[in-house]
Amino acid sequence: MPIIVNLDVMMAKRKISLNELSERVDLTLSNLSILKTGKAKAIRFSTLHAICKALDCQPGDILEYVNDGKGQ
Repeated sequence: MPIIVNLDVMMAKRKISLNELSERVDLTLSNLSILKTGKAKAIRFSTLHAICKALDCQPGDILEYVNDGKGQ
């Protein structure tokens, strides 16, 4: 998939655990884990907003587009 999730990178930069982020954004550990490992198929803007607010970052710090060369 051409969208890479860099949540683990931002969490490491902010020195925050998955448990702590889960509490701050009011998401289950399993849902955050799915997002962190890049297995999520979608993310709600409200979730992205909560994560960005908790980590004091921009959406582009978490999500990255990589052209995989597979056409459109």
